[in-house]
Amino acid sequence: MSGHTEAARDGPTGGMNGHGSAAVRVDGLTVRFGDVVAVDDVSLAVERGSVVGLLGPNGAGKTTLVKSILGLTLPESGSVRVAGVDVHDRPREAAEHVDAMLEGARNDYWRLTVRENLRYFATVSGVAPDAVADRHDRLLDQLDLAAAADTPVRDLSRGMKQKVSLASVLATDADVVFLDEPTLGLDVESSLTLRRELQRIVAERDLTVVLSSHEVEVLEDVCDRVVVLNDGRVVADDSVAGLRRRLGPRGVRVTSTDLDDDTLDALRERFEVTGVRTRAGPTRVEVAASGDGLYDLFDALRARGVTVDAVATVEPDLGQVLLDLTGADS
Repeated sequence: MSGHTEAARDGPTGGMNGHGSAAVRVDGLTVRFGDVVAVDDVSLAVERGSVVGLLGPNGAGKTTLVKSILGLTLPESGSVRVAGVDVHDRPREAAEHVDAMLEGARNDYWRLTVRENLRYFATVSGVAPDAVADRHDRLLDQLDLAAAADTPVRDLSRGMKQKVSLASVLATDADVVFLDEPTLGLDVESSLTLRRELQRIVAERDLTVVLSSHEVEVLEDVCDRVVVLNDGRVVADDSVAGLRRRLGPRGVRVTSTDLDDDTLDALRERFEVTGVRTRAGPTRVEVAASGDGLYDLFDALRARGVTVDAVATVEPDLGQVLLDLTGADS
């Protein structure tokens, strides 16, 4: 484990198929702070080479769970194994397999340059930096950091610092990495780049990633599975598609060049219109309708002379799933 989580040196469903395939296994984990149960009898597994997301409202237990897996927080009961090694019985051996990006850009040394940070954290994790220099060059290119490689981190923007923090974690030889809010502070384009490159890096290195984020789009894009936590317990553990299916379709999206403002106003009077896109090209309108409501919707469109170009089902996003499961958003 690198300096990002150096203190650890001293101190369900689809993922539960066999001990041999699990990069991380948590069994019956409970963490208590006084009278507060932060993690309540949690069991889950993360298979090698997979990306598993943690989703839940504030106070759900995500951070405490991650810190317990890393050996930074001692549980009241239960066990944690990383690469088959018990984190609490053999912390130094377990630490050789993991790294973490916790609390975003504050993980890095701001007086060092970007490249010096990568070399430093590789060294701390027991990797000769010259031996992985090519990997560092690829990371700098993949995360659009090459032009800033010799710039002190303190002189970079918040978003660039966030990228450096991620690159420093990926610069080591860790088998399992934990990423807490990896896209925090990034603009839309940078966030999309990071997601795309993270997927590529995971595939290239057969890396295992546990990712916690309040941005549901990030989890939807990169995760094989998502574990939903609430009040310290696992309330759902499934693929993104599986979680969406729990709620069923949320309506339909109708595309047509005949959807003028008067027609849209008429639809709003009779139906729950949840979205309209009127940019270049045909207009798209989303309507929360199902069953007999769909027949009424298409009757209304036909009565106004609307020719429908396309119809698609509107699926719920993870934010809506979280609200349904916990009563709170992310």
